Amino acid sequence: MKICIYGAGAIGGFLGARLGLAGVDVSLVARGPHLTAIREHGVRLLSDGGESICRVSCTDDPNELGIQDYVVIGLKAQSVPAAVDQIETLCGKHTVIVPAVNGIPWWYFYGLDCGYEGRRIHSVDPSGNQWNTLKPERVIGCVVYPSCEVLEPGVIEHLQGERFVLGEITGEKSKRLVEFSQVLRNAGLKAPIKTRIRDEIWIKLWGNVAFNPISVLTGATLDSICADPNLRAIARSIMIEAQSIGEALGARFNVSIDQRIDGAEAVGAHKTSMLQDLERGRPMEIDAVITAVQELGRLVDIATPTIDIVLALVQTRAREAGCY
Repeated sequence: MKICIYGAGAIGGFLGARLGLAGVDVSLVARGPHLTAIREHGVRLLSDGGESICRVSCTDDPNELGIQDYVVIGLKAQSVPAAVDQIETLCGKHTVIVPAVNGIPWWYFYGLDCGYEGRRIHSVDPSGNQWNTLKPERVIGCVVYPSCEVLEPGVIEHLQGERFVLGEITGEKSKRLVEFSQVLRNAGLKAPIKTRIRDEIWIKLWGNVAFNPISVLTGATLDSICADPNLRAIARSIMIEAQSIGEALGARFNVSIDQRIDGAEAVGAHKTSMLQDLERGRPMEIDAVITAVQELGRLVDIATPTIDIVLALVQTRAREAGCY
C-alpha cells in the first residue's frame, strides 16, 4: 500500500512520521526549508517527552511519486484549490483521497439527501475545481483532532490527541474505509469509523467557528474565552446559530452547547490554530471555518447576526495583518 501525505506541515508531518515509523510505505509532499530539512534529516517528531526520527521520502514534485492508493491532504483549506492539479497526478482509478482539512468540506452535499444534493460551496471551492477534478466519490471524510506544531523546519511537536475520525460520505462501511482505519490503528493512532461523518464535522466545527475568531480578535486562549462571561456569551450565540444551520441540513449534535464549551475550557491555556496563524503572519482558515457556515445559513434561510459581525471583524483583522 502506498500513501502520500500532500502537505507535510504540523498534522501532515505528524501523520506521515507515525505511519513511516510503523513501516508503512508513505511519502510526503512539502516545500521550502521544511522540505530541505526532511530530506536531509528526516522528520523529527517530539511527543510525550520523547523524540523519534522518521526518514521518509519527501518531495515538492508529486510527479516523482507515481500513483498512490491513498492521498491524505494535509493543507489548510485555503491552499487546496491551487494544489488540485498536483494532487490529481497522484491519483489513479482506485486512489482514495482523505482530506484532513478543517471546516466545511467542498464535498459536503455529495450523496446527501437534504434537498441540496450536488450543490457546490463557493466559500471553499469557488471554481468547482476540487469537485470536478478530485471527485467526491474518491473521498473518505476525516475529522482531525491531534494538536501539533512545526517548531522549526523538519521538527514537529505533538502536543495532544491521536484521533482521526473517519467515514464514507455516503455512510457505508466500505472495504477501503476499514483498510485505512486499520493502517492508522497499526501506527498507534485512534481511527474510529462513523456512519454519519458530517455530524463529526459539525461537532468540531462548532467550536472552531466560535473560539477561533474570538481568539483572533482578543488574543485570548481557550480557557480565558470560556471563563469570561461576555466572551462565553458571544461564543454561545455563534454556536446556537451554527447548530441551527447544521440541524437544518440534517446534522445531529450529541452534546449540548455548554458541554462543548466546557470541553474547550478543559483544554486549558491553548491558542487556537487561527490565532497562531495570525501571530506568525500565515494565511488563516477563515472561509472554510466561518464564511462557509454563513453561506450555508443563507442557503437554509437561517439568520446569522453574530456570525456576520464576528466574520466581518476577523476578516478585517486578518487583511490588515496580511493573512487573508
